[in-house]
Amino acid sequence: MVLQTGSMEVIATIIFLAAITVVVTGWFDSVLAALLGVVAMISFGVMTDIDAFKFVDWNVITILLSIWTISGFFGRSGVPAYLSAVVLRMARGNVSLFVVSVGALAGFVSMLIDNVVVVLMFAPVIFHACRLFKLPAFGPVLFMGLCANFMGTAMLLGDLPPQMLHSVAKIEFFGFIWFMGRPSSFFILLFAYLVTLSFFYWRFKKKYQSVQVDLSSIEKKNPLDHIKDKPFAIISCGIFALTILAMAFREKLGFHLGFIAMCGALTITLFFLLFKDRFTVEIPDVEEILKELDWRAIFFYVSLFALVGGLDHAGVIKVLAQFITPMIKESLIVGGTLVYWLTAPIVGLVEHDAYILTMLYVIRDLGLEGINPWPLYWMLLWAGTLGSNLTIAGAPALFVAKNLADKEDRRLSTLKEFLGISVPYVAVSLLSCYIPAMLVWVIPFAG
Repeated sequence: MVLQTGSMEVIATIIFLAAITVVVTGWFDSVLAALLGVVAMISFGVMTDIDAFKFVDWNVITILLSIWTISGFFGRSGVPAYLSAVVLRMARGNVSLFVVSVGALAGFVSMLIDNVVVVLMFAPVIFHACRLFKLPAFGPVLFMGLCANFMGTAMLLGDLPPQMLHSVAKIEFFGFIWFMGRPSSFFILLFAYLVTLSFFYWRFKKKYQSVQVDLSSIEKKNPLDHIKDKPFAIISCGIFALTILAMAFREKLGFHLGFIAMCGALTITLFFLLFKDRFTVEIPDVEEILKELDWRAIFFYVSLFALVGGLDHAGVIKVLAQFITPMIKESLIVGGTLVYWLTAPIVGLVEHDAYILTMLYVIRDLGLEGINPWPLYWMLLWAGTLGSNLTIAGAPALFVAKNLADKEDRRLSTLKEFLGISVPYVAVSLLSCYIPAMLVWVIPFAG
């Protein structure tokens, strides 16, 4: 079916909004909804099947699959549990300090590992502590999930939005630390993270001040007991570290990030399969490794790239860019503020990866109009990440954290309980990020 340009824009917009609406509301499976959206765009002539395939950034998909594979071995090493056990001992029975410290640790780990994987890693440790403290697990686990979703955009590897920025704007690993002569994502988010952790430490201190803890069982157990096979832990952590190091120096090596990550995943998989008899840790076979990968998420992200590519192909993104260009041209300060504070509530209700990818293309087209896109890129990414912590619709990691906590507590948590933690978390994190973001990245370029 051949459509006129105007009709193509309308049809593409309707299909995209319909698919995203189903994803958010959960009327039926979100992956199926996204895939049906791609099929609909192809059927109505918005794009061809070849176009849909080309619109997918297979480099990003390869990074995700590879990092998840390496993370699976890292999780088996016992190192995450060891780190959490050390935190438990250092807290010396201070419940608020323990909860905030584990949350902080989850956030920093999520700079290198997908936040859903981080939640799965740290939830059992919190469960153990909550049984010891005789406390409901919901609050601490949800807080940990919020933290895991916070720092993923601080570096290139931890979450999909920074990888999408790499795809659209070609920014490299070190650009997330220092870019254009100024601190970028890592330092801005770190400042906001420390402010948010401090606020919640004060809040938890009031909440848990009457809790009494018996330290005897904590002090008797050596944290190193969590690492059952030290050679396995050293090798898995070593290959992980070397993969990250190689990705950091991608430009000098001359390979794509996906290829480097894939080499790391193949190396760790082949090594442990060939020498599995030398380790006491149970080494999964290839079939088991493939089963453990989140294929639903992969199909969702593939569909997402194709849907947004269809929008761009139909000219919808160009229309959006033309609509907001005059406001941003008039004042970058106003434009950066609008991008930030409009993004935050939207991604609380709309899966943030879809929105961020769409807006990255919009901002890229603004750059063709002579506007410096980087202040807007950063404001979009930071607000998109922090605002998604509002509800489970915005961030899959929170959905996983809530389900795990409800299962541990053997009760269903209420929306009021959830928002009682997520709303202040989002408000504090957004405010504490907005100020340095404006001072470092928007105002200096406003002229």
